Amino acid sequence: MQVITARRNVRLKTITLLNPKAVELLLEVEKFNKNIWECACGEGHISKVLEEAGYEVHSTDLIDRGYGTGGIDFLKEVREWNGDIITNPPYKYAKEFVEQALRTVKDGAKVAMFLKLTFMETKSRKELFAKYPFKTLYVSSNRLECGKNGEFTGAKAVAYGWYIWEKGYKGTPSIRWIN
Repeated sequence: MQVITARRNVRLKTITLLNPKAVELLLEVEKFNKNIWECACGEGHISKVLEEAGYEVHSTDLIDRGYGTGGIDFLKEVREWNGDIITNPPYKYAKEFVEQALRTVKDGAKVAMFLKLTFMETKSRKELFAKYPFKTLYVSSNRLECGKNGEFTGAKAVAYGWYIWEKGYKGTPSIRWIN
């Protein structure tokens, strides 16, 4: 699938899909506000698990992929969100998604991002972590399967984790293992 977007004339050729099991594991160890915004909902893999768990989920995406409301560029949103944000952002814009999410939520609200463990690398993200330290990083002890373009193939080549920010948190991040 090749889609041309308005955002920075980027060609999004693939979509990385999160295995619903990763969301189930997160919900076993972390509690969230009843209101959740899934701002890069794709085909709804995160949203559906959250809805089944009883959360009220506002699902949006820049690209209409058949789930939620398409055409919403999260990075350009100016509204304040009364709830938490949980998403698997496009990795190329992960830092921008974290910054925008923390601007969008109220003090004490949580932002949960499913990201590669290598997200902790680079000077620019070191500055992000100095300004906005995450509270907890949940690392899967077994690599979690992610899919490409709507298909799960069983591949587990990349290590991911759930980075949890709590707006206003200034302590030392902790790392915990799930599954």
